[in-house]
Amino acid sequence: MLIDQFLPTFDVSERHRVRVRASAPATYAALKTTDLAGSALPRVLLFLRAVPGALLRGVRGFRDLAARRHVPILLSTFESAGFQILAERSPEEIVIGLEGRFWRPSGALCTPSAEAFLSRAPLAGTARAVWNFTVRDLGGGASELVTETRVLCADRSTRLRFLPYWALIRLWSGLIRRTMLAAIRRTAEGARP
Repeated sequence: MLIDQFLPTFDVSERHRVRVRASAPATYAALKTTDLAGSALPRVLLFLRAVPGALLRGVRGFRDLAARRHVPILLSTFESAGFQILAERSPEEIVIGLEGRFWRPSGALCTPSAEAFLSRAPLAGTARAVWNFTVRDLGGGASELVTETRVLCADRSTRLRFLPYWALIRLWSGLIRRTMLAAIRRTAEGARP
């Protein structure tokens, strides 16, 4: 898997999967076009995650946050939020990366290029996250969609900051991922002939 090239060792990992009654290419296409925050739960949770950063930016931060509340969140939207598409093997896998201090309100993002992800360790004081989606053909017009998130902390002091944050958000992060998978499944299954 491509994700193994970018983060073969990690401190935490979480994986979710769903069976889709659509071909692998249809499921992969749905991954690219689905509003990943189309239902209330992920939208509210993503909003709550953005509030501390908005507070730091004052009135402008809240105006920006309010302006985004009805905008669809596509996979490509994550790039404008500091994520980097690291690799893609269509229609099987896409890997997205992020580096920063996620436990801080602003996230203090400093995401490197795909080449830097492969050639150097995370910067001191940061954590590196990779997130992928894989699609596997099950035959008979069905596929399996899996998402995995991995995080590697640069050092012990970073781990001591990140792990309590992870303990706090892990359940909610998992809910967001499962809701995203369900939304992609609905799109893929609705697109079947």
